[in-house]
Amino acid sequence: MIYWQIFLAFFIPGILGYGGGPSSIPLIENEVVGRYGWLTVNEFSEVLALGNALPGPIATKMAGYIGYEQAGVLGAIVALFATIAPSLIMMLALLSLLLTFKNSPQVKRMTQLVRPVIAVLLGMMTVNFFVTSISMDGSGYFHTILIGVVSLLLFEKWKIHPAYVIAGALVYGALFLQ
Repeated sequence: MIYWQIFLAFFIPGILGYGGGPSSIPLIENEVVGRYGWLTVNEFSEVLALGNALPGPIATKMAGYIGYEQAGVLGAIVALFATIAPSLIMMLALLSLLLTFKNSPQVKRMTQLVRPVIAVLLGMMTVNFFVTSISMDGSGYFHTILIGVVSLLLFEKWKIHPAYVIAGALVYGALFLQ
């Protein structure tokens, strides 16, 4: 039964996560945290941060880790397959159809209408992470604001690559947030 749950937890976001990894992360969070309760919001944010620090697609890294934590190696395999299966099926079944209608005004409108929904989902996830990080302990406000401001400056003012900012935040967390 656990393998079926793992499959559904990653297959459903794969189907609905139009736009790739970033748009499917809130859907994965809903399944993993909300529906099955395998992780807390804080644990999910840590898995997400670790996944962002590693190279490659975020959804597959998270699926592999969470699947492994729940059901070992076979759980990781099932989660990875479930993550890539929707794309694989759609690519095989609909490639010619997509090529035929790729310049259609209706298809272009559909993609424009989906983008705000993805933005809202990402915003809700960000708020959840922010609230969780603040309520960690008494110093949660300080660390959350410090990491947020420093990250913003590194990204926007000094144009530092996100991998370095994420690695720095991981080091900061390891040293000061134990």
